[in-house]
Amino acid sequence: MQKKIQSALISVFYKDGLEETVKLLKKLGITIYSTGGTQEFIENLGVPCVAVELLTNYPSILGGRVKTLHPKVFGGILGKRNDAAHLAEMAAHDIPEIDLVIVDLYPFEETVATTKDEKLIIEKIDIGGPSMIRAAAKNHIDVVVVAAKKDYALLNNLLKEQQGETTLEQRKTFAIKAFDVCTHYDNAVSSYFNNLEISTAFNKDKNPLRYGENPHQTASFHGNLTEIFTQLHGKELSYNNLVDVDAAMQLMVEFNSEKKPVFAIIKHTNVCGAAIRENVVMSWKAALAGDPESAFGGVLVCNAEIDEPTASAINEIFFEVLIAPSFSSDALQILKQKKNRILLEAKKFSPQKMQTKTLLNGVLIQQTDETNFAEWKEVGGRETTIVEKSNLAFANILCKHLKSNAIALVKNNQLIGKGCGQTSRIDALRNAIDKAKQFGADTTGAVLSSDAFFPFDDCVRIAHTAGIEAFIQPGGSVRDNDSIAYCKVNNLAMVITSTRHFKH
Repeated sequence: MQKKIQSALISVFYKDGLEETVKLLKKLGITIYSTGGTQEFIENLGVPCVAVELLTNYPSILGGRVKTLHPKVFGGILGKRNDAAHLAEMAAHDIPEIDLVIVDLYPFEETVATTKDEKLIIEKIDIGGPSMIRAAAKNHIDVVVVAAKKDYALLNNLLKEQQGETTLEQRKTFAIKAFDVCTHYDNAVSSYFNNLEISTAFNKDKNPLRYGENPHQTASFHGNLTEIFTQLHGKELSYNNLVDVDAAMQLMVEFNSEKKPVFAIIKHTNVCGAAIRENVVMSWKAALAGDPESAFGGVLVCNAEIDEPTASAINEIFFEVLIAPSFSSDALQILKQKKNRILLEAKKFSPQKMQTKTLLNGVLIQQTDETNFAEWKEVGGRETTIVEKSNLAFANILCKHLKSNAIALVKNNQLIGKGCGQTSRIDALRNAIDKAKQFGADTTGAVLSSDAFFPFDDCVRIAHTAGIEAFIQPGGSVRDNDSIAYCKVNNLAMVITSTRHFKH
């Protein structure tokens, strides 16, 4: 849906980069409304503009605090062009349509960074700017909004190439950028009043923690944990508890459709034990057997109710947190014997859609890794057996939840060895084999998952020497054929998934 810009409202703090835009608007015969310093800037370019005060028939008051907050401004922005009632009201009140809003915001963050004078800081909290930006973004069906000088170039290109016309998709793109500007600005203001050093989208529901990752670090959690679980017993969750609980919950999302009990043990966000069995206690014992040392002080998670036999078995070790969808009354009576044990009743195992990480002077945002494999391509010396298929699928999920470089060894739907967080894949493999041997697991007939491709055939050779006969990996190495050829010569199974699972 093409729309032609016929009028523009411009009110900006930063004028640099605006000159070309103003001259393009003049060339296209677009009426410009402006106020204050922006109006002066435009007129000094020899471009005529209408003062907002003439439009509103009301002066700027309260030292400039109130200039654009008027129905003739907001009516012109918010009026629906395809609504006859809106158009009639606008005509009755002599409200012109405003098709383009170019507004930036007072430099709040820059002011906070350069002064501690609260009066100066407060005056840099913009009111009219965010209001106009949000109004224009809301009505993007009819209005173009530009909320940052970095987007002037994009607007200029559209003005040149499309002679002042824009598509709905283009207007929506500008609107998304505008809402992001407002969100960032609001977070900066909230951060100031909350005495936070970093702007964050999670300033509501602030829950101070005892300390951060280490005792000398302060920390807080921003969110409502009661939406996802109920704490039935134990001490307050710590920073490290929360990090591991998140890892446990995200792992268990993978098994939402699994009918059999799945038990897993998490330590420093890595899976150190996991198994699928016919009942809960068997699943727990198999998960623990994979690495009983690392389980000490870990976070435990299960997709089924914790019953009395399982609680009695778990009660024999020290753990920090146990998460399950429910607990029997007898199980709770056993598990509550230790006052600090944290028992969480999960309301749901829901995937996170997006992940964020602060680094350098900004924030990284990425889609959550929800895919397990894009394809299941058998490329080895033989087809995988039914049992191997089940084990490989399980291993692939577990490897996805290990820190890279990662290798997971699985046998009979039990994690028997893992190597993670290594700087070379071959070291991760050696660690996985050594871990399996340490606790008496027989790697003969086991399967292996790798979170990324094998750069050489050395991993496949070493694993084969240990008795491993089936592999699953994403592929993508220029030397994939080396590993594939070895599997073909030695009658080993190999599956290519075309999906890498790096985790840092």
